[in-house]
Amino acid sequence: MEEKKIVLTKPMTIEKESDSDASYKAPNLMQRILSLFKNVRPGSDLTRFQLPPLFNLPKSQLQCYGESVYCTGSDLLSMCNRGQSPLDRFISVVAWSISTTRPVIFGVAPYNPILGETHHVSKGNLNVLLEQISHHPPVSALHATDEKENIEMIWCQRPDPKFNGTSVEAKVYGKRQLKLLNHGETYEMNCPHLVLRILPVTGADWAGTVSVRCVETGLVAELSYRSSHSFLGIGGNHRVVKGKICDSSSLKLLFEVDGHWDSTVNLKDTSDGKVRVIYDAKEVFSGIGAPILKDLESVWPTESANVWGELSQAIMSQDWEKARDAKQKVEEKQRELVNERESKGETWISKHFVVSNNKEGWECSPIHKSVPAAPIIVQ
Repeated sequence: MEEKKIVLTKPMTIEKESDSDASYKAPNLMQRILSLFKNVRPGSDLTRFQLPPLFNLPKSQLQCYGESVYCTGSDLLSMCNRGQSPLDRFISVVAWSISTTRPVIFGVAPYNPILGETHHVSKGNLNVLLEQISHHPPVSALHATDEKENIEMIWCQRPDPKFNGTSVEAKVYGKRQLKLLNHGETYEMNCPHLVLRILPVTGADWAGTVSVRCVETGLVAELSYRSSHSFLGIGGNHRVVKGKICDSSSLKLLFEVDGHWDSTVNLKDTSDGKVRVIYDAKEVFSGIGAPILKDLESVWPTESANVWGELSQAIMSQDWEKARDAKQKVEEKQRELVNERESKGETWISKHFVVSNNKEGWECSPIHKSVPAAPIIVQ
């Protein structure tokens, strides 16, 4: 049995990059990025594009998805549950949805998770479990439960990155559900897509429209993530969020949403013009640190922090030769498993989700009613 090597890193924050484990920059960054894409045609699918370790964050995409749920300094989920009215709860869900938008650093990307990779973390009563349910195309599933608050979360999403000549755009397909079981309410939402600008000025932005809908109450929010005006990509603010909250049954506009997802977002009541802050990024990101290993023996071999532990350690030490060897080791092992399954005529089956792929896209439902407490915790 292989020895476990668990490496847990700090989440991305809105603070200066020097506060992050991913604060390093690849040498001659622009030159190297252009060389990466010199043989890639515009419109090309990048899901099979392999990045050298020099351009990797020391963590998996599964960990990044998980961090957007469990790495928060304020308990927005409890606020969703404790709202007195359906409208109060809906506004809190909109604020929580904004909180899952996390900063990215241009020039580095997380690892593409291997098939069957998992990430299992607890924060208080919230237990979060992710599993990579497809490798090509990459599809990730998330199940989270808080039995004290009686909250359940189910995500299934598939990023689809494409090279556009001067940028890379990664649209994220799939659905996120948040269930407030005490109130019998299900909220469905999507997430913005990521735009990595290469020319004329480098940068990474979230863009596109996020829809939040409560199935039972008919309340709907449309949030537009976009950049403020700039000249040739220079200047302006690239973290703007604007939108509205409506009652779909009457088509009545109830509130206007306006702000920046990396600072504050305001809500304006259209009936009386009153404005209040519904989201403060500093509160959400304050005091969040790296997850903590509580019980090594209980960590699954498929845990992201274990699968990529050797590579993450090498990247953080900037030992690029060791990093290349570690990444190659993981990839070779996966090829062996694929060949073994093919030779036996076996199909990989998820351990934690019932998975389907039809004309509606990828869908998943948890096998178990609740997620158990994890051996990795966030305080």
